[in-house]
Amino acid sequence: MQLTGIHHVTAITAQAAQNHRFYVDTLGLRLVKKTVNQDDTSAYHLFYADGAGSPGTDLTFFDWPTAPARRGTHSIVRTALRVANEASLEWWRQRLSAAGVAVSDIVTINGRAALDFEDPEGQRLTLVADGGQIPFAVWEKSSVPAEHQIRGLGPVTISVPQIERTELVLTKLLGLERTSNYKHAPHASGDIHVFKIGEGGPAAELHVAVEPGLPQAREGAGGVHHLALRTPSFGEYDTWAERLRESGYPNSGPVDRFYFRSLYLREPNGILIEIASDGPGFATDEPAETMGEALSLPPFLEAKRAAIEAGLKPL
Repeated sequence: MQLTGIHHVTAITAQAAQNHRFYVDTLGLRLVKKTVNQDDTSAYHLFYADGAGSPGTDLTFFDWPTAPARRGTHSIVRTALRVANEASLEWWRQRLSAAGVAVSDIVTINGRAALDFEDPEGQRLTLVADGGQIPFAVWEKSSVPAEHQIRGLGPVTISVPQIERTELVLTKLLGLERTSNYKHAPHASGDIHVFKIGEGGPAAELHVAVEPGLPQAREGAGGVHHLALRTPSFGEYDTWAERLRESGYPNSGPVDRFYFRSLYLREPNGILIEIASDGPGFATDEPAETMGEALSLPPFLEAKRAAIEAGLKPL
């Protein structure tokens, strides 16, 4: 039983229409699912991914009318997105600059070429070269040429004031392996420790920055809500649910999100981590060719469609 990588990252936007323009028009991602937060149906839940909505490529957003996030520790602080190589990074540096996005020079982060930028609400993002070895699904309608398209999620960085209890949960409960550490001043004031989730290279790493001198973060627009890790099958998902139950560690128990199944827990600093199944996927309730074009609702919300649609603003 082994988690196999990053499944998705869910962040927060207070500007859904602007968010949609940036991630689709500027970053060239596909909106593969337009649905609502199942625990707050007044809010969109938007899923941006590769052309097929493959697990491990989803950057998702809750649309909440909230104040900007306050940066600090006890939080998920940066999400990496993978591209093929350094030539793609240079292409992206020019594209983002032309779009008025402040972008860093190409630098080396933990042995990989990368560049940093932020979305219009201050969401901290990094493009990282993955060598082009991890498969992804090209989106033919993207404004980005296939060779430069974003290929999925890369390492996700969290910030904690102390690592000891977090490391115990990551390694002893979730089975991650601590492999190395590095320093990168623009990203963190202290050491950043690398935890291997599976065999997916940069698609399967959690980076933990130790920053005891920072204030505690506050959730809000431009911040990240939670990180989800992949489990490949319903059988392994059930085994994880039983493992968490037997451990006595506080967790949600099984939650069926229709497009995948979930388990939620908080590491000792309060950062929300989900275990999510790879299937059944986003084409469960609509054709793969038209995913994301209409509002999708799981069956248990379908009876409320009229009221839900009336409360949502057009994208």
